Amino acid sequence: MILQLSAGMGPVECQRAVFGICRELMKEIPSPEILNHVAGAEDETFLSVMLYSKQDVSYLEGSMLWICKSKYRPWHKRKNWFIDVSIIPETTEIEENFSENELRIEKFHANGPGGQNVNKVETGVRVIHIPSGIRVSSTRERSQLLNKKDAIRKLAIVLKSRNDFEKVKSRNNAWSKHSEIVRGNPVRIYEGENFRLKNN
Repeated sequence: MILQLSAGMGPVECQRAVFGICRELMKEIPSPEILNHVAGAEDETFLSVMLYSKQDVSYLEGSMLWICKSKYRPWHKRKNWFIDVSIIPETTEIEENFSENELRIEKFHANGPGGQNVNKVETGVRVIHIPSGIRVSSTRERSQLLNKKDAIRKLAIVLKSRNDFEKVKSRNNAWSKHSEIVRGNPVRIYEGENFRLKNN
């Protein structure tokens, strides 16, 4: 399942929240993988990031709230910053046709459970999209061929999402509307610079 965290048109605090909440979710989700990210205005900030998880993470979809004191607004003791969390469907309708000179395929030894051959045979596959530099990998299957197909499918999803993002962003009015973060009933609340989860 692919999870996308986005700051929308929010300020740098929202971009920092995307980075920090992504970091916290990677501790929580088993075998997480960052498929792609769009860097924010400063170090340790993301405009958006796409996370892949083998498990169902649909319970995280919605908006998340970060409550903190901002160094950019010293006159405020604390403020609320919202980010958007969306599930990207792993659809079979994505165009997966790439020419040979667009991709570089790398094989590696997979880690973790999956049988006695998992660390002996190069079943893991990493696919690099040469024009964009985007790289994705797959180790979910025991077969190298199946992992290659899975990695190419994930790459196609990332490229489509990025293309859609750029098309919407180029139209300011549509982008502003698209990027409005829903502020009601956040699925998670994080508090402070260390992104400590707050029960709500």
